[in-house]
Amino acid sequence: MEKRRVGAHLSIAQGLPKAVEMALKLGANTFQYFTRNPRGGAARSIEEEEIKEWKRARQEADIYPVVGHFPYAVNLGAAPGSKAEFARMVLREDTLRVAAIGGEYLVVHPGHHDGEVERAIERIVAAIKEAYLTLQGPVPMLLLETLAGQGREVGSLEEIRNILDGLGWPPRVGVCLDSAHLFEAGWDLRTREGCDRLVERLGKLIGLDRIKIMHLNDSKTPLGSRKDRHANIGKGELGLEGIKTIVNHPFLGKLPLILETPVKECEEYGPEIHLVRSLMEVG
Repeated sequence: MEKRRVGAHLSIAQGLPKAVEMALKLGANTFQYFTRNPRGGAARSIEEEEIKEWKRARQEADIYPVVGHFPYAVNLGAAPGSKAEFARMVLREDTLRVAAIGGEYLVVHPGHHDGEVERAIERIVAAIKEAYLTLQGPVPMLLLETLAGQGREVGSLEEIRNILDGLGWPPRVGVCLDSAHLFEAGWDLRTREGCDRLVERLGKLIGLDRIKIMHLNDSKTPLGSRKDRHANIGKGELGLEGIKTIVNHPFLGKLPLILETPVKECEEYGPEIHLVRSLMEVG
Protein backbone atom coordinates (compact mmCIF):
# COMPACT_ATOMS: atom_id res chain seq x y z
CA MET A 1 0.00 0.00 0.00
CA GLU A 2 1.33 3.44 -0.93
CA LYS A 3 2.45 5.53 2.03
CA ARG A 4 0.20 8.47 2.91
CA ARG A 5 1.99 11.81 2.72
CA VAL A 6 1.29 14.39 5.41
CA GLY A 7 3.43 17.41 6.23
CA ALA A 8 3.46 21.14 6.84
CA HIS A 9 4.91 24.46 5.77
CA LEU A 10 8.39 24.69 7.33
CA SER A 11 11.17 27.25 7.43
CA ILE A 12 14.51 26.64 5.69
CA ALA A 13 16.16 29.63 7.39
CA GLN A 14 18.48 27.29 9.34
CA GLY A 15 19.25 25.24 6.25
CA LEU A 16 17.55 22.46 4.31
CA PRO A 17 19.09 19.62 6.36
CA LYS A 18 17.61 21.21 9.51
CA ALA A 19 14.22 21.24 7.78
CA VAL A 20 14.54 17.46 7.32
CA GLU A 21 15.29 17.10 11.04
CA MET A 22 12.23 19.18 11.85
CA ALA A 23 10.03 17.16 9.50
CA LEU A 24 11.10 13.92 11.19
CA LYS A 25 10.48 15.43 14.62
CA LEU A 26 6.95 16.41 13.57
CA GLY A 27 6.11 13.06 11.99
CA ALA A 28 6.00 14.65 8.51
CA ASN A 29 7.10 12.92 5.31
CA THR A 30 6.57 15.89 3.00
CA PHE A 31 6.92 19.64 3.43
CA GLN A 32 6.59 23.04 1.79
CA TYR A 33 8.79 26.11 2.18
CA PHE A 34 8.89 29.69 0.92
CA THR A 35 11.28 30.14 -1.98
CA ARG A 36 12.07 33.60 -0.62
CA ASN A 37 10.64 36.10 1.86
CA PRO A 38 6.84 35.69 1.51
CA ARG A 39 6.48 39.42 0.90
CA GLY A 40 8.70 39.12 -2.16
CA GLY A 41 12.09 40.15 -0.78
CA ALA A 42 15.49 38.53 -0.93
CA ALA A 43 16.10 34.81 -1.32
CA ARG A 44 18.48 32.90 0.93
CA SER A 45 21.58 31.65 -0.83
CA ILE A 46 21.82 27.84 -0.81
CA GLU A 47 25.37 26.59 -1.36
CA GLU A 48 26.34 23.39 -3.16
CA GLU A 49 27.57 21.67 0.02
CA GLU A 50 24.22 22.28 1.74
CA ILE A 51 22.38 20.88 -1.27
CA LYS A 52 24.50 17.69 -1.20
CA GLU A 53 23.83 17.18 2.51
CA TRP A 54 20.15 17.96 1.99
CA LYS A 55 19.72 15.44 -0.82
CA ARG A 56 21.32 12.69 1.26
CA ALA A 57 19.25 13.52 4.37
CA ARG A 58 16.04 13.83 2.36
CA GLN A 59 16.51 10.45 0.72
CA GLU A 60 17.27 8.72 4.03
CA ALA A 61 14.21 10.32 5.66
CA ASP A 62 11.95 9.59 2.65
CA ILE A 63 10.71 13.18 2.36
CA TYR A 64 8.53 13.46 -0.74
CA PRO A 65 7.32 15.58 -2.38
CA VAL A 66 9.20 18.79 -1.60
CA VAL A 67 7.22 21.89 -2.48
CA GLY A 68 8.45 25.45 -2.96
CA HIS A 69 5.88 28.21 -2.44
CA PHE A 70 6.05 31.45 -4.41
CA PRO A 71 5.96 34.69 -2.34
CA TYR A 72 2.44 36.04 -1.76
CA ALA A 73 3.20 39.63 -2.72
CA VAL A 74 4.43 38.84 -6.25
CA ASN A 75 1.59 39.24 -8.76
CA LEU A 76 1.82 37.39 -12.07
CA GLY A 77 -1.28 39.28 -13.20
CA ALA A 78 0.29 42.72 -12.73
CA ALA A 79 -0.09 45.34 -15.48
CA PRO A 80 2.98 45.97 -17.66
CA GLY A 81 5.71 47.74 -15.71
CA SER A 82 8.18 47.12 -12.92
CA LYS A 83 5.85 44.87 -10.88
CA ALA A 84 5.21 42.61 -13.86
CA GLU A 85 8.93 42.45 -14.70
CA PHE A 86 9.75 41.63 -11.07
CA ALA A 87 7.12 38.86 -11.02
CA ARG A 88 8.61 37.22 -14.10
CA MET A 89 12.13 37.50 -12.71
CA VAL A 90 11.06 35.87 -9.44
CA LEU A 91 9.19 33.09 -11.25
CA ARG A 92 12.24 32.30 -13.38
CA GLU A 93 14.73 32.49 -10.52
CA ASP A 94 12.65 30.60 -7.98
CA THR A 95 11.84 27.81 -10.43
CA LEU A 96 15.58 27.29 -10.92
CA ARG A 97 16.19 27.48 -7.16
CA VAL A 98 13.64 24.72 -6.50
CA ALA A 99 15.12 22.72 -9.40
CA ALA A 100 18.61 23.03 -7.85
CA ILE A 101 17.52 21.17 -4.71
CA GLY A 102 15.48 18.59 -6.61
CA GLY A 103 12.09 19.89 -5.46
CA GLU A 104 9.09 18.42 -7.22
CA TYR A 105 6.65 21.34 -7.21
CA LEU A 106 6.45 25.13 -7.12
CA VAL A 107 3.09 26.46 -5.92
CA VAL A 108 1.93 29.91 -7.03
CA HIS A 109 -1.15 32.00 -6.32
CA PRO A 110 -2.18 32.78 -9.90
CA GLY A 111 -2.42 36.55 -9.31
CA HIS A 112 -4.71 39.54 -8.86
CA HIS A 113 -6.69 41.59 -11.35
CA ASP A 114 -7.16 45.36 -11.47
CA GLY A 115 -10.85 45.18 -12.32
CA GLU A 116 -10.53 43.21 -15.55
CA VAL A 117 -10.21 39.47 -14.85
CA GLU A 118 -9.70 38.49 -18.49
CA ARG A 119 -6.80 40.89 -18.91
CA ALA A 120 -5.18 39.58 -15.73
CA ILE A 121 -5.51 36.02 -17.00
CA GLU A 122 -3.85 37.04 -20.27
CA ARG A 123 -0.96 38.55 -18.28
CA ILE A 124 -0.63 35.47 -16.08
CA VAL A 125 -0.52 33.27 -19.18
CA ALA A 126 2.10 35.49 -20.81
CA ALA A 127 4.23 35.55 -17.64
CA ILE A 128 4.20 31.76 -17.29
CA LYS A 129 4.99 31.28 -20.97
CA GLU A 130 7.92 33.69 -20.86
CA ALA A 131 9.42 33.01 -17.44
CA TYR A 132 8.61 29.34 -16.84
CA LEU A 133 7.83 27.39 -20.00
CA THR A 134 10.97 28.66 -21.75
CA LEU A 135 13.20 27.07 -19.10
CA GLN A 136 15.05 23.96 -20.26
CA GLY A 137 16.03 20.84 -18.37
CA PRO A 138 14.36 19.27 -15.35
CA VAL A 139 12.35 21.85 -13.42
CA PRO A 140 9.63 21.53 -10.77
CA MET A 141 6.04 21.29 -11.92
CA LEU A 142 4.27 24.63 -11.56
CA LEU A 143 1.07 24.31 -9.51
CA LEU A 144 -1.64 26.97 -9.63
CA GLU A 145 -3.35 27.22 -6.26
CA THR A 146 -7.12 27.39 -5.86
CA LEU A 147 -8.05 30.57 -3.97
CA ALA A 148 -11.00 31.76 -1.88
CA GLY A 149 -12.08 34.58 -4.20
CA GLN A 150 -11.13 37.30 -1.73
CA GLY A 151 -10.91 40.82 -3.16
CA ARG A 152 -9.43 40.72 -6.65
CA GLU A 153 -7.85 37.28 -6.50
CA VAL A 154 -7.66 35.16 -9.64
CA GLY A 155 -7.93 31.52 -8.60
CA SER A 156 -11.38 29.95 -9.01
CA LEU A 157 -11.56 26.57 -10.75
CA GLU A 158 -12.93 28.24 -13.87
CA GLU A 159 -10.19 30.88 -13.88
CA ILE A 160 -7.49 28.25 -13.45
CA ARG A 161 -9.00 26.32 -16.34
CA ASN A 162 -8.87 29.49 -18.47
CA ILE A 163 -5.18 29.94 -17.57
CA LEU A 164 -4.41 26.35 -18.56
CA ASP A 165 -6.39 26.87 -21.77
CA GLY A 166 -4.34 29.97 -22.58
CA LEU A 167 -1.13 28.05 -21.94
CA GLY A 168 -2.19 25.23 -24.26
CA TRP A 169 -2.35 22.64 -21.45
CA PRO A 170 1.40 22.04 -21.02
CA PRO A 171 2.05 18.82 -19.06
CA ARG A 172 4.28 20.52 -16.50
CA VAL A 173 1.60 22.94 -15.20
CA GLY A 174 -0.86 21.55 -12.65
CA VAL A 175 -3.01 22.50 -9.66
CA CYS A 176 -2.67 22.70 -5.89
CA LEU A 177 -5.93 22.50 -3.94
CA ASP A 178 -6.51 24.27 -0.62
CA SER A 179 -9.30 22.92 1.59
CA ALA A 180 -9.95 26.24 3.35
CA HIS A 181 -9.91 28.26 0.12
CA LEU A 182 -12.27 25.84 -1.59
CA PHE A 183 -14.68 25.89 1.35
CA GLU A 184 -14.56 29.69 1.46
CA ALA A 185 -15.20 29.76 -2.29
CA GLY A 186 -18.40 27.76 -1.78
CA TRP A 187 -17.38 24.10 -2.04
CA ASP A 188 -18.83 22.24 0.96
CA LEU A 189 -16.22 19.63 1.78
CA ARG A 190 -17.85 18.57 5.05
CA THR A 191 -19.71 15.71 3.37
CA ARG A 192 -18.74 12.89 1.03
CA GLU A 193 -21.31 14.21 -1.48
CA GLY A 194 -19.71 17.67 -1.39
CA CYS A 195 -16.23 16.24 -1.94
CA ASP A 196 -17.54 14.09 -4.78
CA ARG A 197 -19.08 17.16 -6.46
CA LEU A 198 -15.75 18.99 -6.25
CA VAL A 199 -13.80 16.06 -7.69
CA GLU A 200 -16.33 15.65 -10.49
CA ARG A 201 -15.95 19.33 -11.36
CA LEU A 202 -12.16 19.12 -11.19
CA GLY A 203 -12.24 16.17 -13.56
CA LYS A 204 -14.38 18.02 -16.09
CA LEU A 205 -12.61 21.39 -15.92
CA ILE A 206 -8.97 20.47 -15.32
CA GLY A 207 -8.39 16.70 -15.29
CA LEU A 208 -7.58 14.82 -12.10
CA ASP A 209 -4.10 13.90 -13.31
CA ARG A 210 -3.08 17.58 -12.92
CA ILE A 211 -4.16 17.79 -9.26
CA LYS A 212 -0.93 17.08 -7.34
CA ILE A 213 -1.19 18.26 -3.72
CA MET A 214 -3.64 19.74 -1.20
CA HIS A 215 -3.05 22.37 1.45
CA LEU A 216 -5.03 20.95 4.36
CA ASN A 217 -6.42 23.81 6.43
CA ASP A 218 -9.57 24.43 8.42
CA SER A 219 -11.45 27.69 7.79
CA LYS A 220 -12.15 30.48 10.26
CA THR A 221 -14.92 31.82 8.03
CA PRO A 222 -18.19 30.21 6.85
CA LEU A 223 -18.94 28.35 3.64
CA GLY A 224 -18.85 30.74 0.67
CA SER A 225 -17.47 33.67 2.72
CA ARG A 226 -14.78 34.46 0.11
CA LYS A 227 -12.49 35.42 2.98
CA ASP A 228 -9.11 33.68 3.18
CA ARG A 229 -8.72 32.82 6.87
CA HIS A 230 -7.07 29.57 7.90
CA ALA A 231 -7.90 27.81 11.18
CA ASN A 232 -6.22 24.97 13.01
CA ILE A 233 -7.34 21.44 12.18
CA GLY A 234 -10.78 20.74 13.65
CA LYS A 235 -11.13 24.23 15.13
CA GLY A 236 -12.85 25.97 12.24
CA GLU A 237 -15.94 25.75 10.09
CA LEU A 238 -14.87 22.51 8.43
CA GLY A 239 -14.43 20.90 11.84
CA LEU A 240 -13.02 17.49 12.66
CA GLU A 241 -15.78 15.71 10.74
CA GLY A 242 -15.07 17.79 7.64
CA ILE A 243 -11.33 17.17 7.84
CA LYS A 244 -12.02 13.46 8.41
CA THR A 245 -14.24 13.40 5.32
CA ILE A 246 -11.50 15.00 3.21
CA VAL A 247 -8.63 12.78 4.37
CA ASN A 248 -10.68 9.63 3.79
CA HIS A 249 -11.99 10.63 0.36
CA PRO A 250 -10.74 8.18 -2.31
CA PHE A 251 -9.21 10.98 -4.39
CA LEU A 252 -8.64 14.00 -2.12
CA GLY A 253 -7.33 11.92 0.78
CA LYS A 254 -4.67 10.26 -1.35
CA LEU A 255 -3.05 13.57 -2.31
CA PRO A 256 0.02 14.75 -0.37
CA LEU A 257 -1.52 16.87 2.42
CA ILE A 258 0.42 19.92 3.62
CA LEU A 259 -0.74 21.94 6.63
CA GLU A 260 -0.57 25.76 6.58
CA THR A 261 -2.54 26.26 9.77
CA PRO A 262 -1.82 29.28 12.04
CA VAL A 263 1.07 28.34 14.35
CA LYS A 264 3.72 30.43 16.09
CA GLU A 265 6.41 27.75 15.98
CA CYS A 266 6.90 24.84 13.59
CA GLU A 267 6.83 22.40 16.52
CA GLU A 268 3.10 23.10 16.88
CA TYR A 269 2.49 21.23 13.63
CA GLY A 270 3.44 17.93 15.31
CA PRO A 271 0.17 17.41 17.23
CA GLU A 272 -1.84 18.52 14.18
CA ILE A 273 -0.07 16.05 11.89
CA HIS A 274 -0.70 13.32 14.48
CA LEU A 275 -4.37 14.36 14.62
CA VAL A 276 -4.73 14.23 10.84
CA ARG A 277 -3.19 10.76 10.73
CA SER A 278 -5.49 9.61 13.54
CA LEU A 279 -8.49 10.63 11.40
CA MET A 280 -7.33 8.48 8.48
CA GLU A 281 -9.16 5.18 8.32
CA VAL A 282 -6.24 3.63 6.46
CA GLY A 283 -2.53 4.65 6.45
